[in-house]
Amino acid sequence: MVRDPISAPDIDGRPRRATRRFPLFTRDTARPEGGGRAAPPDAPAPARQWPILSVLAVVGLGLLLTALDQFRYGTLLIGVALLAGAVLRWLLPGVGMLAVRSRFTDIATYGVLGAAIVLLAMMVQPHPWLEIPFLKDTLHFTVSSS
Repeated sequence: MVRDPISAPDIDGRPRRATRRFPLFTRDTARPEGGGRAAPPDAPAPARQWPILSVLAVVGLGLLLTALDQFRYGTLLIGVALLAGAVLRWLLPGVGMLAVRSRFTDIATYGVLGAAIVLLAMMVQPHPWLEIPFLKDTLHFTVSSS
């Protein structure tokens, strides 16, 4: 039986020496940085998780707009919701379930995905709000009519 959780057992099952390796089986996980409640513990559950609920509500509204044939506005709203999630993750010390990974990784992930969705929503055809010339040339180069 191994008594030291950070040591590897030898053939007889006795701990050999301490190692810096992680244990083979994880028994517990650490909460992400900033993963604490966004409101006092005595507040009702929705109030404690208001950051993720607000982001999800805006994403839901964007999906509804997309389903109602307002594709550009719907996807733009989804991208803005992700960017708002990045801002909330950056500004608030506790964001509840909006914290998934480290603060930096969450901000980078929400920010990059939100910016990409906003840019793509602005470039949707017909009548794009944003035109990037080299992308148009690349598209014509890859999809030719000849």
